[in-house]
Formats: sequence, C-alpha cells, structure tokens
Amino acid sequence: MNDAVITLTELLTRWFDTPIAAIALTLAAYFLGMQVFKLLGRPNWCPAMLIAALLIAAVIALLPVGIDDYQRGAAWLMLLLGPATVALAVPLYQQLGQIRALWKPIVMTLPLSATLASLYAVLIAWAMGAPPEVLASLAPKSVTSPIALSLTEELGGSTALLMGALMLTGLTAIFAVEWLCRLMAIRDHRLIGLALGINGHALGTVRAFEISHQAGAFASLGLSLTGVFTAIVLPVAWHLLF
Repeated sequence: MNDAVITLTELLTRWFDTPIAAIALTLAAYFLGMQVFKLLGRPNWCPAMLIAALLIAAVIALLPVGIDDYQRGAAWLMLLLGPATVALAVPLYQQLGQIRALWKPIVMTLPLSATLASLYAVLIAWAMGAPPEVLASLAPKSVTSPIALSLTEELGGSTALLMGALMLTGLTAIFAVEWLCRLMAIRDHRLIGLALGINGHALGTVRAFEISHQAGAFASLGLSLTGVFTAIVLPVAWHLLF
C-alpha cells in the first residue's frame, strides 16, 4: 500500500514538473469557475477568476504536490499576460473618438486616482507597523499583474502577498464602484468603465466588458494608463522614501 502511495506521489510530482499539468489544471478550473459563476447568476462579488483560484488552491492542497510545482508549470501561462494586456488596444482603438473627446478630464483625474490607489493601502499598513516587504507588496496592488509583479520584485516585496492583494483589490473595487454608481445615479458606461479599470485592474476590466463594450474600452484605458503611471512614478517615490 505504501509503495502504491509513493508511486502515485512520484507520478504526480513528475507530472507537475511539466507545464502540461499546471496548464490543464488552470484551464479546467477557469472553465468550471465560469460555469459556477453563471449558475450563481453572475454576482459581482464572486467573479469566475476568484472561483477558479479557490478551486486550484483546493486541488493543490489535496494533491501530494507543492505550490512550487504548480508555479513552475503555470509560469508558461504568465508569459501570456503581456500579450493579453497589449490586446486591450483593440477596444481602445474602437472607442478612440470618444477617448479623444474626454482626454482632459482623464488626464486630470487619472494621476490622482492612481496615486491614491497605491497610497492608502501603504499608509494603512505602515500605520499598523508593517515591515517594508509588506509595504512593497501592497504598493502596486491596483495595477495589472505583469506590471505589478515586476514592480514588486524591484521593490523587494512578496509575490504571494501581492497576488492576494490584487485579488482582494479587484473584488473590492468592483463592489464599491458599482454600489457608488447606483447610489449616485451614474449610468454613463464610460465613467463606470474608467473607474473599474483604474481601481480594479484586470478584474474590474473583465466586469466592465460584462456591462458593455464601451465600458470595457474605457476600463482598458484606465487599466493601461494606471499601469504606465504607476510603473514610472512608484519606483522613484519608493526609493526617495525608503
């Protein structure tokens, strides 16, 4: 019996040494998460990506393999984050006329919004006595994953903590933006999309595309500009303060 268990463990470990296992697990969890998301009535507090992440965590916890084994295989999928972000240029181009018409308010609001998105979490953590590693992990939490991962490594933060902060930030932003828009009777999909993209990064952008194509385009704009602004300003500000 023990020999069979050892053999099964060895087989699973060897299988997860290849990218096939991690990619298959990720895709299966995502498609299953989409089905559960639809069955739940598409709630904004529980997006498909959160369900998929929980499923992957449960499977890894049950299998005799470690998170490092999964991450090695999933690294191949991480390579697609960059091209996926660049592909957001398509809806941006389709809404280029409206973006040009609103460039002044966008330029005026985005730097302040991006700064606050990074600053409030860092200030709260600092006030609670968090070490620099935690602060460095929270500072890029409102930008898209490829940029956030690079910034976290540069600042000396924890990738695991960052990924948790990214998920929590996206979920909170979706809930807060939609609740505030209902409270303030804001129905303009351009404003809703821009707010979701600035504050909720990729999760917010996915939610915006579920609202409308126009909201998705402006969420892509907010996500992209917030990422560029944060990538330029955050390392400079960090090295001046720490």
